[in-house]
Amino acid sequence: MKVYTAYVRPERPATLVAEGFAWGAFAFGPLWLFWQKAWISGLLLLVAEIAASFAPGQTAGILDLALALLAGLFGRDGVRWDLMQRGWHFAAVVAGRDEDSAFVRLLGERPELASTATGRV
Repeated sequence: MKVYTAYVRPERPATLVAEGFAWGAFAFGPLWLFWQKAWISGLLLLVAEIAASFAPGQTAGILDLALALLAGLFGRDGVRWDLMQRGWHFAAVVAGRDEDSAFVRLLGERPELASTATGRV
């Protein structure tokens, strides 16, 4: 079972963000965050990676690895933060085999969200 946090915004279908390590963020860093529409978090990580590249010697490589690890550990938190900055509100924590089953469970717990979910499931 995977755990997701659900976020809602008026007149929009709920969006789910998975919990756990983000391998995409670890491998692709800011590009993964931009793909997730986490613009502010992606920009901050990009600036940190550029700054780390100016470090002398092997320190740049160590900083790059550390930033990749931090992006993997906290990338999904960056997505959540960016959602809240754009007006989304925390709705619930749900679990399911995959995102679709977690969304169905969310609608079971919060039936008022079904009116905005047309075309989602």
